[in-house]
Parts: sequence; C-alpha cells; structure tokens
Amino acid sequence: MDETSNPIDLFGEWFALAEKSEPNDPSAVALATVDAHGHPNVRMVLLKGFDPLGFVFYTNFESAKGVELLAHPHAALCFHWKSLRKSVRIQGGASVVTNAEADAYFSSRAREARIGAWASRQSRPLENRFALEKAVAVFAAKFGLGDIPRPPHWSGFRVAPRRIEFWDDRMFRLHERLVFERTDAAGEWTTERLYP
Repeated sequence: MDETSNPIDLFGEWFALAEKSEPNDPSAVALATVDAHGHPNVRMVLLKGFDPLGFVFYTNFESAKGVELLAHPHAALCFHWKSLRKSVRIQGGASVVTNAEADAYFSSRAREARIGAWASRQSRPLENRFALEKAVAVFAAKFGLGDIPRPPHWSGFRVAPRRIEFWDDRMFRLHERLVFERTDAAGEWTTERLYP
C-alpha cells in the first residue's frame, strides 16, 4: 500500500480483486449507526456504488437503519474480504441520494424485489410468514403487469468518507494498516500508518 494513493482508487483495486475471489457478495458491508439513545447498531447491507463522492446503499427509510441515519447522519462501514485477507473501514457523514439516483437503481431491481419493497414493513414486528406473503400478493395484484414505482419511503444513502483505513494481513500479526483522512468531503487526504 502506498501513502500517495488515492483512497477511492485503492478501494476500487481491492474491490475488483474481491469480485474475483469472494465466493458470495463481495459488496457485502457491515453498516454501523447509532440509535436515539446513542447505542450502536450494526447490520450487513450491499454496496451498490462508489465514487469520489462516497459509498452508496439502498434501504427502507422506515427500517431501523433508515430511521437512525435520518436522525443521526453519520455512519461507519466495514468490508472484510476473507479470501483476500483484507479489510477496509470507512467513516463519514451520510446523506440521502437524489431521487433520480434512487429511481434509476429501483427500476434496475428484479420485479419481485420491487414488489417486496412495497410489501415489507422492514424492521417492524411480523406476526407470521403468511402476513408477508399476503402483502406481497396484494401489491403484485395492485401493480399487475404495469410499472412498479419506487415507494416514497425507499431510497438510498451515500456515506461521504472522512476516514478510510486499509488493513492488509501479514505474517505473525504484523499487519499493514494505512489510514487516509480529511476534515471534510472536499478536503485533501492526509495519510498515516498505524501499528498493527
């Protein structure tokens, strides 16, 4: 790892390697948020895009993560690619993607997934599996063979990185850690190496 690298480019190189080596979902990433009491909450999501502006995933705004990010717009992400023995940690502010971005991604999803976005009351109690299947059937009938619009409560978040740490496994636990940091989303990156 080189201190002069652009961290987004370096992430892209590692992600490309993961796409070739990970047996399932190289885009799977742990997302950490905090709830109304300041308690941490973490779950897996799928990365759906990244560029110099940030790292994007999609969700139901009424889910636990949606509610938490709308109230406290800061997040941490952690990728762990076991096949590569590498991980990347990202911290930054979270903002809602544009309607155009959310509409474009939503329309690219499988029809069943779009119906599911309407049917699922994500993160809320489910009395039984039949209730979910019934809701799916109701929305499938409602939309028929027509277009399925994006629900108003469904969109995406972009995590604009302030800090990105690259961790690379080394023998005898003498791992390599390189941190890129900036004070704001438009700032210049500074780098430092950390002890393992």
